[in-house]
Order: sequence, then C-alpha cells, then structure tokens
Amino acid sequence: MATDFGLCGPCWRQTPFITGLVCDSCGVPLPGMEEGRAELCDDCLAQGRPWSQGRAAMLYKDNGRSLVLAFKHGDRLDLARPAAGWLLKAAQPMLRPGLLVAPIPLHWSRLFKRRYNQSALLSGRLARAAGLDHCPDLLIRRRPTPSQEGRDREARFANLHDAITTHPRRAARVEGREVLLVDDVMTSGATFAAAAEACIAAGATGIFVLALARVAKDA
Repeated sequence: MATDFGLCGPCWRQTPFITGLVCDSCGVPLPGMEEGRAELCDDCLAQGRPWSQGRAAMLYKDNGRSLVLAFKHGDRLDLARPAAGWLLKAAQPMLRPGLLVAPIPLHWSRLFKRRYNQSALLSGRLARAAGLDHCPDLLIRRRPTPSQEGRDREARFANLHDAITTHPRRAARVEGREVLLVDDVMTSGATFAAAAEACIAAGATGIFVLALARVAKDA
C-alpha cells in the first residue's frame, strides 16, 4: 500500500530497492563492495551502450514488479509521486546542472488506449523535484512497436531499430545538451539505446538513463 510519501512499512520491506554496488552503465546490482570506482556488468562490458551512465530504483520482481504493473496498467497514478522520490535518490550520481529530462515515448495509438504515458509522469515529477528542465514530447515513436515481452536480446534491439526519433519541433532543445532519459522498466536496454541514438543524432552531448525498475537475470 502506498502513502503520499512512499510505502507502508511491510510494503517497503517487501520492495527490492537497489542499493550497494551497481553497474555504472545500466544500474543492475553487482556483487562486492563499493570502492569508489565505476564498475560494469558483463553485459555492458560485452556491448557498449550509447549512454554514459544508468541507474534504476528497484528490481523488477516481487513487490517491485507489482508496483510497476499497478502504475502502468492499473491506473495507480498516485504511485507517480513516491516513485519520483525513489528515482531522484537513484539518479543522484548522474544529476548535474543543465540536464534535460525526457521520457521514453509511446506511439500515439498506444497512448490513446492507455490514456497516459507512465514514463512521462515519472520524468515530469522527477524533473520538478530535481529542478531540471523537462521536455515530455522530446521524442516520438515513428511506428507502433510490438511488445518486447518474450523476445530475446537480439530481437528486442531489432524491434526498436529506427523506431524512435526526436520531435521535429523539439530537436533544437537537445542540441548541445546532456539528456536524462526516463522509463518505467529496463530489460535489455534496447529501448533506451534507440532513444539515446535519436538524441545523439539531434546533437546531444551526453546521455544518461534512469528506470524505475531493472530486470536482472540473476535477481
């Protein structure tokens, strides 16, 4: 059960918030202790990411998964407020003056059915809490992309190829700036990669990514 400021005691204890050592690129938890240097997971070592740093607030399992699904599909928009606080805490290593915050976009057909973009709700509240500029329609989806669920890593990236671009009337806002991209869930990173590449093509000087929940293979 969520309150105005977060979760009740039992729910808080059942929510897998990410703490300790994490991959500096994708935010997945890593074994070991923090030693003051950036560490990368095996996936990020094997495949370069088109962004500088990434973080996530919780793991996408147990109560973390339940919260995301309730927010995304259950009209639990009240969860945006506490979720923004969790995101703000997770994003601290990446926050800097002048950062432009933007959500991962939905295709208009999916937005029409869902009535809201959950990522835009998160990014808007996060930007306000951090005192940063927010551009909710910086990016658009050129085409509807089928669900990523059940697809392997290669298929996820193929599904998002050339699917995201900058809004033609917003491209000037990204030129010469660093951008923080926000989404509800990160799995392979394919969606973030497509969005990051669109921002870089429009002249962004650096990209950071932030997810409410992170899917971890071994979690």
